Amino acid sequence: MVKRLLSTILFLTLASAAAHAAPRAQQVPVSGTALAAFFLSQGQSINVNTDQLDLQTLNVSVGTAFEVHTFGTQASGTTFGTYNSNGNRKGAPAQYTLFPAAMTTGWYTSGTFRNGPSRLEVNTFDSNRVMKSTQTFNGANAAGFSLFDSGPNGTFYLEDARNAGGAAKILAFAGTGSRTGWTWFACETSSGTGGDFADFITVVNLASITTPTVHTAWGQLKAFYR
Repeated sequence: MVKRLLSTILFLTLASAAAHAAPRAQQVPVSGTALAAFFLSQGQSINVNTDQLDLQTLNVSVGTAFEVHTFGTQASGTTFGTYNSNGNRKGAPAQYTLFPAAMTTGWYTSGTFRNGPSRLEVNTFDSNRVMKSTQTFNGANAAGFSLFDSGPNGTFYLEDARNAGGAAKILAFAGTGSRTGWTWFACETSSGTGGDFADFITVVNLASITTPTVHTAWGQLKAFYR
């Protein structure tokens, strides 16, 4: 069965104590060449089968802000966001949407973690930088959160223990070269175990909170290496 591609690269601007995560004790097999080809296209010296990080959660300072931009057609039906990773893995956690399943081409979102009370504020802007909507997610915890993607095949988490059978569905890699200090997150959105982990790819700047976000599509590149 051919998987629907999300064909999106998110650049989130965050700061985290997990910037120097250790390697995964057991590396997850990555099938095919799509992920390796993507990293090569980005000038990254990353071995997708040996350079995976042991990174399951993140934390940032209150006031940390980021933007999410998109260019080109997005695959429908998939949402990307955060959830609190406070150690309770019973039941589905509350989801805080950073990037909705469908958004008008050229529009983008920005978000900021706040306190008093703890919350995540997400704003949506059109291509002229005019704010079109705003949403507040009360309870979002900057000190302990993780990432998820949710689509037709289910919801998958950066924390392996939250996925069926403890399967890895989002792999983390340290950026190299021009992306030194960043962390890549490669997502597998099909059901079951294994995969090419190239359906949805994010890169997070863990060293700075001043660099803006950029979003770009690469579905044609992945299709070429299928």
